[in-house]
Amino acid sequence: MVAARITVNGKETPISADAPHTTVLDFLRERGLTGTKEGCAEGECGACSVLVARPGVNKPTDWVAVNACLVPAAALDGQEIITSEGLATAGEPGTAPTLHPVQEEMAVRGGSQCGYCTPGFICSMASEYYRPDRCAHAEPADGADSDSDSEHGPNGFDLHSLSGNLCRCTGYRPIRDAAFAVGAPTEDDPLAQRREQSAPEPVATEYTQDDRTFVRPSTLADALRLLRERPDAVVVAGSTDWGVEVNIRSRRADYVVAVDRMPELRELRVESDHILIGAAQTLTEIERRLDGSVPLLAELFPQFASRLIRNSATLGGNLGTGSPIGDSPPVLLALEASLILADADGEREVPLADYFTGYRQSVRRPGELIRAVRIPLPLSPVTAFHKIAKRRFDDISSVAVAFALDIEDGTVRKARIGLGGVAATPIRALATEAALEGKPWNEETVKAAAQVLSAQGTPMSDHRASSEYRAAMLGQSLLKLHAETTEAVSS
Repeated sequence: MVAARITVNGKETPISADAPHTTVLDFLRERGLTGTKEGCAEGECGACSVLVARPGVNKPTDWVAVNACLVPAAALDGQEIITSEGLATAGEPGTAPTLHPVQEEMAVRGGSQCGYCTPGFICSMASEYYRPDRCAHAEPADGADSDSDSEHGPNGFDLHSLSGNLCRCTGYRPIRDAAFAVGAPTEDDPLAQRREQSAPEPVATEYTQDDRTFVRPSTLADALRLLRERPDAVVVAGSTDWGVEVNIRSRRADYVVAVDRMPELRELRVESDHILIGAAQTLTEIERRLDGSVPLLAELFPQFASRLIRNSATLGGNLGTGSPIGDSPPVLLALEASLILADADGEREVPLADYFTGYRQSVRRPGELIRAVRIPLPLSPVTAFHKIAKRRFDDISSVAVAFALDIEDGTVRKARIGLGGVAATPIRALATEAALEGKPWNEETVKAAAQVLSAQGTPMSDHRASSEYRAAMLGQSLLKLHAETTEAVSS
């Protein structure tokens, strides 16, 4: 066993006798850092959030907030984290620490009541506080609508950064006030200065306790060799799905292979005829690096779980689980994406439309990994993603519909529609696409196609929605798209 350790609040801390499935949350609490709390154990409440030093998009290092309840401690071998306790600055002996600016604003603006969720809010707010491209903007002029962008403060603070943090008793207004009051980091702020230095490199890890092993291979070739030898291995990236299985269902794996920091799975390239997105790029990294250049993905990201989850979740993981209610498959189906699958013998490319074969089943063979997602260019100019769920953000969809249309001179030349939540797998709405292509983009065509769309798939009834509701929402989504495009043209 190679000695594994994590730098916590500036101090190297050995993982030592912890089991490979021990979460960062339990690892910290066992060492007296009890500001990190367990609320839900499935990444829904944010009480456990901590900061991790990751390779930055605009700086050498970004301070990224993640759910400590989901990530195995072994996955952070050689990495650097900050907890809520580590944000304050120690004072002289016998004096109280100096609060971090985020902590100060939360205190003076009444952002804490029982205090259980507060450390998690603090860490998520600190991640946004240190976001390099966050910048203040002018207050609205007199008479202007001050709520025109209610989710961004005058200091550039994006409230989506707190979408994964829940508070049961304080109410969100004082927390919002604190978020919108924080200024910019000072030049002597040590965590701001830390952004100018490179993030820790991934450490090749082989950690074994109690006959269970966690492995982080150095290269993709090493990972594929291990998967050939151990086809029973569980592959993890952000652990946003596997972490729930460990916590809620007490699942344990004899052999875990981590691929989240593997360079071969983390490229992002824009070529003349396609975009290649590495399967281990986090959704936040993809969002910030593409910077809106793929509008359909840009519409998806704010609706995909929460910022805390997007900071860890990957496209490879979302596709690899094969869930029929994953949010990325409908979008990628509409974009006509394909997957590059790799094993020890080589690679193959599979259209996403041919990838899913049944409930949580796919054509991916034992020993194969999703290496990258390939999106062909040019993109269709008319796109939309409609997610029907009980909450506006941070919820599982009842129905998800993604559209990508080419409309020329009022005629639909090409239509691609991806659906989620209405069958055992994500599907393309082939009959609806055929009902639209070659037809005028008008009310008559759209109403007829909406009837076809309502009959696509085999929606079921469950606690989220009835089958009848799901079918109705399919048709309504196309009517909504037509109304939105008509309004855009008329304006």
